[in-house]
Amino acid sequence: MKIQGKNFIITGGASGLGAATAECLVAHGASVTIVDMNVDAGQAQVVKLGETADFAALDVTNETEVEQFFKQTLQKHGAIHGLINCAGVGPSAKVVGKDGIHDLTMFNKVLNINVTGTFNMLRFAAEAMIHNVVTDDDEDRGVIINTASVAAFDGQIGQAAYSASKGAIVAMTLPIARELGRHAIRVLTIAPGIMETPMLKSLPQNVQDALGQMVPYPSRLGKPDEFARLAAHIIENSYLNGEVIRLDGAIRMAPK
Repeated sequence: MKIQGKNFIITGGASGLGAATAECLVAHGASVTIVDMNVDAGQAQVVKLGETADFAALDVTNETEVEQFFKQTLQKHGAIHGLINCAGVGPSAKVVGKDGIHDLTMFNKVLNINVTGTFNMLRFAAEAMIHNVVTDDDEDRGVIINTASVAAFDGQIGQAAYSASKGAIVAMTLPIARELGRHAIRVLTIAPGIMETPMLKSLPQNVQDALGQMVPYPSRLGKPDEFARLAAHIIENSYLNGEVIRLDGAIRMAPK
């Protein structure tokens, strides 16, 4: 699918991987709607990107809010061609730690945001994309890209909730791709490794360097722009479908 002239929704688009993806797609001639709970950062991103960008403060887990958001977005843009789900949280806690057992509320919160939020956005996006018209220039009616993590495969101690949520993203990729393929909608997942996100960049430089050295090659943190360029390639390569792509420099995470 060509990126130029298309309309994309990016959750978690105010910073990190989502912000880099928004910048990349706008540079390719797309219009983007950034979805995030951080209003200041989201609005600043729109100012940075210009008139082809919009912002919506949205709780991706709220069915009513998300349904209304898609109605308004369709009214404004006429069509939705792509969804990139980057919103998520990743707190750490042991099942049995020094302060007691894992808090169930936190476990449910991680699953709710990372899994339910992703699926909630995905289902409304798919419904909208089904009505797109396939042209001679584009095989696809739409493309959906979800974000997992290498923690789905190599979860570390303390990542029970996070790994469970990202494992669910991985597991839903193929069945949804198989279902939506009949409508010419592709579904893929990117599983990033240790990326240079705002959270990691806030760590001391020596800690960042140590994390980068864990990566076989290249021995550094992954860059958000590398995630964004992979997302752009996925959009443009119609034979990519139903796959989970690790973006991790060949790292396999140690137990802790």
